[in-house]
Amino acid sequence: MTDLKRLFDLIPFQSTVFPRKDCISDKKDGKWITYSTEEVQSIIDRFSLGLLKLGVNPGDKLAIISTNRVEWNFVDLGILQAGCIDVPVYPNIGLTQYEYILNFSGVKYVFVANEDLYSKINSIKSKISSLIDIYTLDKLEGKKHWKEILELADESLRERLNKIRDNVKSDDLATIIFTSGTTGTPKGVMLSHNNILSNVISLTQIMPINNTHRVISFLPICHIFERTVVYYYMKIGAAIYYAESIDKVGDNLKEIKPNYFTTVPRLLEKIYDKIMDKGRDLKWPKRAIFGWAVNLANHYHPQGKTNLFYNLRLWAARKIVFSKWLEALGGEVKGIISGAAALQPRLGRIFTAAGVNVIEGYGLTETSPVITCNRFEDYYVGTVGFTIPGVEVKIADTGEILAKGPNVMKGYYNNPEATKESIDEEGWFHTGDIGIMVNDKYLKITDRLKEIFKTSGGKFIAPLPIENKMKESLFIRNIMVIGENQKFCAALIVPEFDFIKKWCEKKSVKDYIDKGAVLSEVVKERIWKEIQHYNKRFDHIQQVKKFELVDNDWTVDSGELTPTLKLKRRIILKSNQKLIDNIYSEPSNKN
Repeated sequence: MTDLKRLFDLIPFQSTVFPRKDCISDKKDGKWITYSTEEVQSIIDRFSLGLLKLGVNPGDKLAIISTNRVEWNFVDLGILQAGCIDVPVYPNIGLTQYEYILNFSGVKYVFVANEDLYSKINSIKSKISSLIDIYTLDKLEGKKHWKEILELADESLRERLNKIRDNVKSDDLATIIFTSGTTGTPKGVMLSHNNILSNVISLTQIMPINNTHRVISFLPICHIFERTVVYYYMKIGAAIYYAESIDKVGDNLKEIKPNYFTTVPRLLEKIYDKIMDKGRDLKWPKRAIFGWAVNLANHYHPQGKTNLFYNLRLWAARKIVFSKWLEALGGEVKGIISGAAALQPRLGRIFTAAGVNVIEGYGLTETSPVITCNRFEDYYVGTVGFTIPGVEVKIADTGEILAKGPNVMKGYYNNPEATKESIDEEGWFHTGDIGIMVNDKYLKITDRLKEIFKTSGGKFIAPLPIENKMKESLFIRNIMVIGENQKFCAALIVPEFDFIKKWCEKKSVKDYIDKGAVLSEVVKERIWKEIQHYNKRFDHIQQVKKFELVDNDWTVDSGELTPTLKLKRRIILKSNQKLIDNIYSEPSNKN
C-alpha cells in the first residue's frame, strides 16, 4: 500500500486500495466525461514529465486560474509531483490582484481556464517579470493548450521524475494560497504537503463518506476548503463530479444524485429562499400544511433531542412536505457540510429537521483549513462542533480562538513579521475570531476580532451575530452593521428584491420600483418592522437604530464580497459613504 506522505500520493493510494472507473468527472458539451483512477495517474505522470521537458525545476511556482474541472486536478497534482509549488488563484478577481499575486510569488507559468482569463493575464504579462508563458485549459485558436505539455512527455525523464518524487518530503512547501482578504493586501499562506494531508487523514476518522458514495463539487477548488475536501474524496475513494457552474448546480444535483457535498451558507440560503417562494405560491390547504411543517422544523432541538409527540409530527412532515426538498437535492443526499462562513442556526435546524443533515465546521486557510467540525452523529446546531483529531483549541483571555496542530501553516510567504504576529512562541495560531464553548465541548463563533468596533460611547459592538439574525428576514438579502465612533448602531441593507417585488404585488403596492432605484416608503417601513422584530433579541446598545437601503446587490464580481461570500467591510464603507453620512447626519429617532 502506498504511503501517504505527499499530496501526489493520493491517486496511487486510491489505485492500490479501491481503483475506480469514475475517479473524477465533469460535463463537457452536454455529456459527463469520466476518468478512471488509472487514467488520472497516467495523465498526471505525463504532465509532470512534460513540465520537466519544458525546463521546469523543483521549487518553481506555477499558477492555476480556473473554475472546478478535471484539468484542475491533472495540473495541480502534476505540478506537485514535479517538486514544484502551485499557486491557485480565484478566477473572478481584479487585474491589480492578479498582478500582485503573480509578481509577489514569482510565478513562471500560468494555466487559465478560458479565453477571458487568458486575455486578462496576457494584458499584464509584461508587468510580471517571472512569467514565461500562459497555457489554457479550454482549446483556443492560437493559444498554447495544456495538452501540449502532455505531448512533451519524455519517458527518458522517468528516472529523474522518480528521484524528484522521492526527494519531496512531507514537510516541503506544496502550495501558496493567497487569502481573499476582507481587509488589506492578501497574504500568501504557505501550506506543506503534511499540513493538508493531516487534515485529510483527520477527516477520514470523523466523516462517514466512503468509496460507495457519489459527491458533487461546486465550491471554488482554489479555496482551501474545497481543495482539502477533494483530496479527502480521493483518499476515501468517493466518485467526484464537478458541477458545470453555480447556476447549474440544481440541474447537476438531479443528474448526479450525490450522497454528500460541501457548501457555503449563502448557497443554502438561496436554496431555502426558492423553496419558501414555492411554498408561498401553493394553494390552500397545501400552503397551510407547508407552513405548519416549516414552523415545526424551526423548533427542532439543536442536538436533535425531541420528545415522542414532536417526532411523530416531524415524521409526518417529512413524508408530506420535506420529501420534496430532498428530491430537489437529487433525492439521495445523506449529508451536507457547510463552511467558510457562519451558517444561520435557523437554516441548520430546518434542513436537519427536514431530513437533510447539515453540519457546520470551522477553519481558516492558515489551518488547511479544518479546526473543528460537528459530526453527523454528534452535533449542536448553531455551533461549529469540536476539534478534529490531532488539533487543539483554546480560548485566550481576550476571547480569541487559538489553534495548534499539524495543520497550522508554515507561515506567510515572504512576510516573517505577519507570521510572527499570527503564530506565537508556543506554536498557537491566533485565528482572529472570537468564540465561546457551549456545554464545554462545542465551539461557537461569536465574531471576528478585527470586525468588532467601538461606539463613541465606548461600547464594543460585535456585528456578526446581529447580521446573521437580521438575515433571517425574508426582506433582507444582505446587511452590514455599522457604527464605529458613532453614537448608535445602524445598518446598510441590500433588500431581497425578488421577494419584495412579489410582496408588493400581493399587497398592491403600486409604487414599487426596480432594483437599482429607490424603493418605496411602504417597503422601507416594512423592513423597519423586520428590524424592530429582530432588535428585541439584542441589548439596547446593539440594536439597529437607523438604516439605509442599498439599491445594488453585493457580489464577488462587483467587489463587495470575498470569493467565499464574506463582506469586504472597508470597500462597502467606502462605496456607500453618502448613505452613511445620511444615516448619521441627524440623531436617531428610532428608539
